[in-house]
Amino acid sequence: MTEIIEHIWEYLALFGLAAAPWLEVFLVVPLGIAWGLSPIPVSIVGFIGNWIPVLLIGFFFTQISGWWKRRRARKLGISEEEALTSGKKMSRARKIWDRYGTPGLALIAPVIVGTDIAALLALAFGSSKRWVMLWITIGLAAWTVILAVGSYYGFGYIKFLKQG
Repeated sequence: MTEIIEHIWEYLALFGLAAAPWLEVFLVVPLGIAWGLSPIPVSIVGFIGNWIPVLLIGFFFTQISGWWKRRRARKLGISEEEALTSGKKMSRARKIWDRYGTPGLALIAPVIVGTDIAALLALAFGSSKRWVMLWITIGLAAWTVILAVGSYYGFGYIKFLKQG
């Protein structure tokens, strides 16, 4: 607990980075562990920071979806209906959703489009809010654990090689 208090600003920075769009646990967890912070608190902070925007998207999907469609349509010069499916990442996400459903998109999302966009897309594709929130949470938790373990042992191995 004292380690957390001593490094509160680093944890707050990690939380802010995790909550920012497109800065997933893929960046935050390895960064926090590379800073020398404890992997478990880094994982918890990264997970919660990444999870809160997903929850907000779930609660305010209708408003966010309308704003996002208008913004993308204006930016790309296309119709609002095309805005959700245009682009390389969006078409990849749609193919994954068509083939594997919400669970597949949620588990692969942090790699291809990010959890925020995946939640928005899964809801736009017609999945229920409860189903999307459940699977995005499971996918995010799994990636957080994988990244924490990989970063901890990976950075430990690099330190070992430098010493030897």
